[in-house]
Amino acid sequence: MIPLIDTHQHLWDVTQFNLLWLPDSGPLAGTHDIKRYQQEAAACGIACTLYMEADVSPEQRPAEAEYVINLCQDPASRMVGATIGGMPTHPNFEEYIERYGASPYVLGIRQVLHGSLQTSEFLSSPFLNGLKLLERYNLHFDLCLRPNEIWAAADLADACPGVRFVLDHCGNGEPQSADRSKWAGDIRLASQRENIICKVSGIVAGAAEHWSAEDLRPIIEHCAECFGPNRLVFGSDWPVCTLRSGLDKWVETLRLITSRWSKDEQHALYHRNAEKFYGLAPVETAE
Repeated sequence: MIPLIDTHQHLWDVTQFNLLWLPDSGPLAGTHDIKRYQQEAAACGIACTLYMEADVSPEQRPAEAEYVINLCQDPASRMVGATIGGMPTHPNFEEYIERYGASPYVLGIRQVLHGSLQTSEFLSSPFLNGLKLLERYNLHFDLCLRPNEIWAAADLADACPGVRFVLDHCGNGEPQSADRSKWAGDIRLASQRENIICKVSGIVAGAAEHWSAEDLRPIIEHCAECFGPNRLVFGSDWPVCTLRSGLDKWVETLRLITSRWSKDEQHALYHRNAEKFYGLAPVETAE
């Protein structure tokens, strides 16, 4: 089994953090801590994990950063880094990233762009000026966009050529959509920017109740065709993936979809690309 680096894993403790988007019932309700994640990840071949910010209330972002840095310092957690929340237009954004970017565990920043923000706002000069600061601190920016706005990833990459971007969740390709032609064209457009990589994550959460590998395969294979084997990384999107799938089934399905790929391409997706992009120590493999 080729080991995995999980580049997109959430945690939240509802006794510590306020997540306004979190439902009161269902798979995502309540606390999802590192112990719960490890129980699900144990059988999946996940060697280590990277935290992804959970869209906590803005005033709690420093506390969230401290929370995950402490986890990264605990070898038992298998967490080796984090993408923390941040707002490029915040007046104290540079002070914030200077403070946390000094930590070897803070690797990047994300502000979810598919919420209330419109493209005119995140393509504005104040937002772009904030993004450009990330290059100074060697931090990447994760792009979580609506599937009909993936073209904006190309515009952001053009405006900030020195910033490294990660396109989350295969550009939020929709497994249940009957027409993905615009998404597919925009993915190809985004892939032409060398400072964008694509994260194969998240899409299972949007699958039909009784989904199969064939529902996900076209999305994953189109991203692989466009970005190539060396600009893809794996992410579980746990626990959001549990809206439709246990972590084990999602990983098993991805391994099935990529079983046609060469061993080198599989190693690239599952861990080598992440090691290079995030600057991580190589994981041990049996090969």
